[in-house]
Order: sequence, then structure tokens, then C-alpha cells
Amino acid sequence: MPSYAFLRNQFVPLGEAKVGIMTHALHYGTGVFEGIRGNWNEEKKQIYIFRLKEHYQRLQQGSALLQMKLPHSIDELCRITIELVQKGEFKEDIYIRPVSYKSTEAMGVRLHKLDNDFMVFAIPWGRYLDTDACRCCISSWRRPADNVIPPSAKITGLYINNAFTKTEAIERGFDEGIMLSQAGNVSEGSGENLFIIKNGELITPSVKDSILIGITRDTVIKLAKNELGLETTQRSIKLDELYAADECFLTGTAAHLTPVAEIEDRKIGTGKPGAVTARLQKLYFEVIKGNNNKYLDWCTPVYNK
Repeated sequence: MPSYAFLRNQFVPLGEAKVGIMTHALHYGTGVFEGIRGNWNEEKKQIYIFRLKEHYQRLQQGSALLQMKLPHSIDELCRITIELVQKGEFKEDIYIRPVSYKSTEAMGVRLHKLDNDFMVFAIPWGRYLDTDACRCCISSWRRPADNVIPPSAKITGLYINNAFTKTEAIERGFDEGIMLSQAGNVSEGSGENLFIIKNGELITPSVKDSILIGITRDTVIKLAKNELGLETTQRSIKLDELYAADECFLTGTAAHLTPVAEIEDRKIGTGKPGAVTARLQKLYFEVIKGNNNKYLDWCTPVYNK
């Protein structure tokens, strides 16, 4: 089935959705985006969009940071997104990409006195990290400090940092790269937050270490507490702690929850997914596919039954 986009307040086939070559966001990275998953449940013949409202709340906050106001309310954005996915008639996992961007066709580095617009499209997309347990390297590229580019928003221009990291990792023969903060603490992957487990303690880098405050990260923290009775410690993680972890995994909308088997050719724990990681991963996939009634409020069904 064809994919669609919502652009300039109308639905159009994805191949017909175009912006001008002078669009400000194209030249200066003046936009913010979200990545949202729609997860296909074969048994229920339903796509569940995961934490849709929370993604648009973050998009709204990021837009404000770039002096942009979304042209629709969050409830309207959710309705538009549901209709967009319905038009595609998908029966597989999908990825939804909303973008709020400076739409003025003008040159000049600035944020002020520019128009902005909103677009969103949906496409089929399976696994982002095509592995059951990934091998990571430590990237030579570091995360910018929050007084350089705030990492709390998914600013399009910032993601050149992530692109450098990903390509360096692939060219070195790894699946993913892990960036450090300017202070040398563990920060995050090119598109994922990071967790470690040591002596039964679940630990993830704090916001002080230039991380994106991920929605999947928040999901895992809540699931660990509610279902495993495991509190998450949010603090700085040193590189030697990372190497010595009993378990490690990455989280993100695209990557879901992916165990880390090795870092710089050093095995993490046994070199296989650990017990806590496996339990959290199983819980997570049950939740996002709408198979856990306790968390159905996180899942927006697309198709009318």
C-alpha cells in the first residue's frame, strides 16, 4: 500500500510531498523532529501507536525552543497522525516522522522573523539495529554540552553529531557507537539511551551528561519499577564502569530495547543478553504491542473495530 504525508494542511502521497530548495531548515538545521513507532499486532489485526501524545508534547517543547509554534494542538496532531496511518492501511510495524521546521525560503542564519510549518509521514520500518545483541565501540565524537546545542530537543541540525558517530561505528565494524559527554562520562548511542546493570542495580546516565530524555528510556524506568521492583539510579557512568557492567542495553523508539554484548571487543558480562535485560525486553514488547492491559493507555489503536 502507498504511504502518505501530511504537508501544508493536507494529505498527499508521500512521493508528492515536496519542499523548496531554499527552505531555511534544509540549509541551517532549524527544525525539530520526533520518531514514533506504530506496532502491528497480528492477533488483534491492529496497529498500536506507542506514547503518541508524549511524543507530540516533546515536539511542542522543542518547537518553542526554536521559536516556533505548532499550527495544531496536541490532540489535533494525534488525530492527524491516526488518520495518516489509516490511509496507509499498514499491516506491519511502521515508523512515523513528524517534523516542525522553519519553512521560510530565505537565506541567513537566525531563528527570528521566519515562518514555520509542520509535516508528518509514516513508512513501514522494521528493526533499526538488525541484531539480537549489538557490538558497540566508544565514539571519538562527543556529545555537545547543553550550552552548545540543548540535547533535550530532537533538533535536526544536532543530528550530524549522531551521524558522525553511527558511520564511524559501522566503518570500524561495529553495530553502534557510544558517545561520551564533554566531561568524559558515558552519554548515549547515536540514536539510543543506555542502561547498565551492576550488582543488581539498574543505572542510566543523568541529564547532566548531555542525553536526550528518551520516551523509551522513561518507559523502561517505569516498567523496571512497577513490574520488577527495580529502581533506576540516574547518575554519571564512568567508562571503566561501563566495561565492568554485568549487563548493558540500549533503548530508543527505533531501536526498541537492544542488549549490548560487547563494547570495544570486550564482552559485557557473559557476552549474551542478561537476565534482567531479557525480562525488561519481554515486558517492553508485550506493552508496545498492546498485549498488556495495564499499560493500554500508552497504546493508541489506529483501526476502528
